[in-house]
Amino acid sequence: MSEALTKFFITFLSLLILIVGVQLTVFVQKSPAQTALDRRVEKFLNENRTKWHDWNVPYEDGRVLYHLIIKNNYKRALEIGTSTGHSAIWMAWALSKTGGKLITIEIDESRYRIALENFKKAGVEEWIEARLADAHSLVKELKGPFDFVFSDADKDWYTQYFKDVDPKLAVGGCFTAHNVANAFGGIKDFLDYVKNLPNYQTTIDRSSSAGISISYKKSN
Repeated sequence: MSEALTKFFITFLSLLILIVGVQLTVFVQKSPAQTALDRRVEKFLNENRTKWHDWNVPYEDGRVLYHLIIKNNYKRALEIGTSTGHSAIWMAWALSKTGGKLITIEIDESRYRIALENFKKAGVEEWIEARLADAHSLVKELKGPFDFVFSDADKDWYTQYFKDVDPKLAVGGCFTAHNVANAFGGIKDFLDYVKNLPNYQTTIDRSSSAGISISYKKSN
């Protein structure tokens, strides 16, 4: 082997070792922090599993939202109806892994304040932009785009929320809505509307008795 070729291989191996070393250093630095967040969120959710009231989602439905975001690598999420923050914590936890962020809207100031405290206790406030506002008007004003939406506010307004968000929902994105298992009134109207849209595919997840509709946007 010539001297020039030998020097080339030595240089190449040195660079390779350096790159691998940097990658391992980054991994070691990031993993403990992420693991610490996982432990903190899991502990908070488990300790409060039976304590959520004020129209919060059940534990099973929070887990569904978490997995939807992770599976599809969603990054720009919107929640309509924060309540005291159970579902937002699940979504923010998922978004901490995808590099995303959640905008969540609550009209009641008392629930809003409690939600802010819960976000801090769970350690996910960094991934949440909480708004105290009337979603009827704010959803129209938000620019988007979004790739994940969870609607859990006034059921008679579900169809209107969907219509307001649809132009701002990216293709491949997902619009989800809570409490759809027993379709009546505004919920029935919403499901009839979204299921008949040719550019959406809608299914119902029944992990809990409440039910979540999951509508994937296939095209504009």
